[in-house]
Amino acid sequence: MFKSIKSAFKIKDLRRKLLFTLLMIILVRVGSQIPVPGINTSYFKQWFAKNNDGAFNIFSAFTGGSFENFSIFALGITPYITASIIIQLLSVCIPALEQFQKDGEYGRKKLEWVNRWTAIGLSVVESICMAYGFGKSGLIPNMSVFRGIIITVFLTGGCGLMIFMGEMIKKHGIGNGISIILAVNILSRIPGSLSALFETFVFNKTIAKGCLSALIIIAIIVATIVLVVILNDGHRDVPVQYSQKMNGRRLAGTQASKIPIKVNVANVMPVIFASSLLSLPQMVASITGKGYGSGISRIILEGVNQNNWFNPSTPWCSVGLVIYIVMLYFFAFFYTSISFNPLEVASNLKKSGGCIPGLRPGKPTEDYLAKVLSHMVVIGATALMIIVFIPTFFNGMFHASVSFGGTSIIIIVGVMLETLEQIEAHMQVRKHEGFLTKDRRGF
Repeated sequence: MFKSIKSAFKIKDLRRKLLFTLLMIILVRVGSQIPVPGINTSYFKQWFAKNNDGAFNIFSAFTGGSFENFSIFALGITPYITASIIIQLLSVCIPALEQFQKDGEYGRKKLEWVNRWTAIGLSVVESICMAYGFGKSGLIPNMSVFRGIIITVFLTGGCGLMIFMGEMIKKHGIGNGISIILAVNILSRIPGSLSALFETFVFNKTIAKGCLSALIIIAIIVATIVLVVILNDGHRDVPVQYSQKMNGRRLAGTQASKIPIKVNVANVMPVIFASSLLSLPQMVASITGKGYGSGISRIILEGVNQNNWFNPSTPWCSVGLVIYIVMLYFFAFFYTSISFNPLEVASNLKKSGGCIPGLRPGKPTEDYLAKVLSHMVVIGATALMIIVFIPTFFNGMFHASVSFGGTSIIIIVGVMLETLEQIEAHMQVRKHEGFLTKDRRGF
């Protein structure tokens, strides 16, 4: 590993990309500590300590603690993520967006432009709602229209700046800039969360109990990471054969190939979709100062709180768990249908003279690919559910409230593997030893 790192910094172009990426990461973390002008951050820290539940744990992790500091990066890049989700969903029913997806590099740039400005629009709306909600609840004393405009401008500008830095990383650095910023924000919260875990379950305990608790915590984290790596790398190869073609005066033999279908085609998107929708009622209630209230509103808010799902004292909250599972599988199938179209793949195979052994081109090939894809979606969604519920189970059962969980680990590991693969590609081109092995796991 150290030899590979040393080799990476010997390559001038790669060294420049890595240092530029590091510089952008430092700027992101510095900006996360700069509060919005005229805001007393102590109010927000006290408020966040009282509302430290599942929804705000996730939001705090995604923003790297910027939200509780009410810094200029308090919105993080969540508006960009939300915008990308909206654009992908709308591309199914809006022909213009669907056409952009088929137009190659030109269409990709157009979609990025639409995504970027949609994110800015969402950040304006979110900033106004936060300024109004926090001002009404008393967290922003002497609230006025002018102060609301200042808050909106700085929060929107901060979101736009983070999107710009993410694009600069993608253009001049290494890896997907937006994903790297999100992963770095999550990583910045892990030391504090681990410290809280060890203070609760390890420190001030007997030596035997402390050692056992530490081993369990480490084993859970390692097992989750291993599962994420296996899930990220797992795929099933569908064999394909291409018919004979004339090569000059000779008849070339059949060519064998394969179509790799990932176990987790939708990646972490189903988890983000489901978590975002379930956390929305809590976010709205907390920002508007309504709290949990009583009656039906309290039942709903406690049911969607992930910290209550495996709590023995609130078994009825498992209704929220069931809803989450249903949403997870639904979004897994929905997002996969957008990412992989069996009809299009079967049509392309038929046009290029390829076929799956034992199947006729056309409808039989499409049905087979759809069947294999459905199996992969079920396996992938089930694996995602297990990974997400491992930390959630211990949160509810032992009240081990942390700001990172299965979702955060999936994002961090996925981004790290993607970035390492890009570094590996640069090093392999220049005949240097890389970080990763080339073997893949098949399912």
